[in-house]
Amino acid sequence: MKIAPAYTIKQTADQTGVTEDTIRYYEKIALLPRAERKDNGHRVYREEDIRTIRLLSCLKKTGMPLEEMRPFLAVSADADPADYPELVAQLRHHRENIVSQIASLQQVVDFIDMKLDEGRYRGECPDEERSGQKTRPISPMEMSHFSVAGRTGKP
Repeated sequence: MKIAPAYTIKQTADQTGVTEDTIRYYEKIALLPRAERKDNGHRVYREEDIRTIRLLSCLKKTGMPLEEMRPFLAVSADADPADYPELVAQLRHHRENIVSQIASLQQVVDFIDMKLDEGRYRGECPDEERSGQKTRPISPMEMSHFSVAGRTGKP
């Protein structure tokens, strides 16, 4: 019988890019199960823990609040998304929020570009609702910085 490898909190942090303090915090708020302990009280992490921490890290990068991540932790990695329509709906809603944020940020970039082009730094900040301007669509090049789902326009 092969024994599964065990990792210290430092090794786990190094492998996941998540700080030791954050790992402890995730454990404290029960996003991670309570870690096994050695006789000396040091935490021991397994591959499953590392996969969970990586998932949390990915979801965090999207700006998802920690509490909204909980339902995703109960789903196995090889699960069929069709079996979890509520999670698919949650991700779609989250994606819509991010796309909206991108559009808002693009307005800011457009405003900065306009100010740089005009050489004037005073004046009103254009508001989409007041000016009737539409935000320009995000170019394929800009979308290439995001996931495959983002590039294809599909959630």
